[in-house]
Amino acid sequence: MEYVYAALLLHAAKQPVNEENVAKIIGASGMQADQAKVKALVSSLQGVNIDEAIKAAAMPVAAPVQVAAPAAKTEEKKEEKKPTAEEAAAGLSALFG
Repeated sequence: MEYVYAALLLHAAKQPVNEENVAKIIGASGMQADQAKVKALVSSLQGVNIDEAIKAAAMPVAAPVQVAAPAAKTEEKKEEKKPTAEEAAAGLSALFG
C-alpha cells in the first residue's frame, strides 16, 4: 500500500511517477524499496489518468432503498412455566450434592 501512497504523493506534488521517484519516496519514509514492486506499480500506472481514477473511486454509490415489510406475527406468546418452590429447591440441592 505504501507504494500506491508514494505514487499518489508524487502525483499531488506534480512530479513524474517513475521508478526513481517512487523509490526515493519509499526510502525517505525509512523503508527499503522493493524494486520489483516499484517496477510493477510504475508499469501498471502507464496510461492511467490518476485524476480520473481518484474521481471514480471517490464517487458515492447510491444504495437502493429497501422498505422493510412489517414482520408477520406467526408465533403467539408462549406461557413460560415457572418452577415451583419445591422444583427450585431440588434444582439448587443438585448443585451441592
